[in-house]
Amino acid sequence: MSAPLNMDRSQRLFINTTDLDWESSPVEGVWRKKLEREAAESGQVTSIVRYEPGTRFSAHKHPLGEEILVLDGVFSDEHGDYPAGSYLRNPPGSSHAPFSEEGCTILVKLNQFAADDDASIRVRTGECSWRPGLVDGLSVMSLHSHGVIHTALVRWAPGTVFQPHNHPGGEEIFVIEGVFEDEYGQYPTGSWLRNPPWSRHHPFSREGCTLLVKVGHIAE
Repeated sequence: MSAPLNMDRSQRLFINTTDLDWESSPVEGVWRKKLEREAAESGQVTSIVRYEPGTRFSAHKHPLGEEILVLDGVFSDEHGDYPAGSYLRNPPGSSHAPFSEEGCTILVKLNQFAADDDASIRVRTGECSWRPGLVDGLSVMSLHSHGVIHTALVRWAPGTVFQPHNHPGGEEIFVIEGVFEDEYGQYPTGSWLRNPPWSRHHPFSREGCTLLVKVGHIAE
């Protein structure tokens, strides 16, 4: 069994995924970059996954759920086609047979659902509206909420500054485009950050950026 990878969620973690090499997967034509991983092919997993054109998975189940953000290309399964920007949640016990005719890259989280979170979600974010955020220059598109866990796209106009704040249930960020910043550094497109419970930071963006943000899901 492979050793766990980046599973100490009490520690702040930053990975520029563009610096990682693609690794082969058990399915020909599917490549991945491992971000956090409980075990070799099981347990809690977060990865960037690339499908070569024409790649198909056989039908399989997700006993503990699957969460997907399509980063580029078109991801598909028997339920539909999902272009870049699509956000999907396949609840615990669901099954599908995914494929990509033209190829795609997706951010995937496995086995990280609350036991009673059984909603199936398909959001094509390019067809959705943004609402004003808590400060000028910030726009938000809510994707999913369950109890204290909230997932959203957050768009920062150039020069936007947010107030310093804590994250009681932790925070996870993926930079979709632009450059996100805080007092600890700069995070360009493709960056993945995991901030532990009760962490604090003062975020801003001089250039502007779009983020996938998930909060409240990291246990102490």
